[in-house]
Amino acid sequence: MPRPTPRSPVLDSLSAIRVDRPSDLILRQLRDLIATGAMKPGDRLPGERELAQQFGVGRSHVRAALRRLEFFGILNTLPQSGTIVARLGVAALESLIGSVIALDRDDFAALAETRFLLEVAAARYAALRSARSDLKRIRAAEEAFRVRATSGDPALQEDLALHLAIAQASHNAVLASLIGLIAPDVLRLNGEHNTCSRPRLAEVLREHRAVVGAIESRDPDAAERAMAWHADATAAQHRVGGRKKGTQAAEVSQRTRRAPARNSGRPHIQPTT
Repeated sequence: MPRPTPRSPVLDSLSAIRVDRPSDLILRQLRDLIATGAMKPGDRLPGERELAQQFGVGRSHVRAALRRLEFFGILNTLPQSGTIVARLGVAALESLIGSVIALDRDDFAALAETRFLLEVAAARYAALRSARSDLKRIRAAEEAFRVRATSGDPALQEDLALHLAIAQASHNAVLASLIGLIAPDVLRLNGEHNTCSRPRLAEVLREHRAVVGAIESRDPDAAERAMAWHADATAAQHRVGGRKKGTQAAEVSQRTRRAPARNSGRPHIQPTT
């Protein structure tokens, strides 16, 4: 039997190569313009088409970069004025853009942890606040997923639509926006890790039914527990799919799943009629 080849000590000195996305390169150029004073707080940015031509990239890359900056309040779009740099100090703008660039969209552990916290809260608030029109949209999204899933399709788009419908039913615009912000990365990683594979689809259907049923029954604790269970099961599927970074997120979610028994720290929330 051949002996295994010993690991070279050189490998310990090497690190993975990170390929920057076009949108990150655009953000770095904008940050440099602010740092050098070429672009100041209150200045108006050129149009999307002009920027794309100057950067030599597609407009979708420019749009992605600008949306990220708008979401974090670094850019403001004003009617008839275009997109302007927020009236913040230069140091603050540099720091904010640096934080946006450092945001690692491939760190599944961080993404799973954030999704858990946001979507568990959204399910709870949806059970408390959802109107009839919200419940109608949630049921329609659940049914659309069921139809595609029972035919053997992963139904990733339909799964995302259901989660977004629940987020909208929370009647918390900031919470829904945050869930929407991470939604494209969740969708991409779900596809890469096959979280809605054929063996898992039946379980996902049951988990969805538990979440939706609790929201329909106006039971916030049950909705919270059901969404926590669903989020944990999805995170576990990601780890099985090849990434082992989810340990910390799973530990946090296990602690958070026990939270429904402690209601004293939550503000009283009136349901929406």
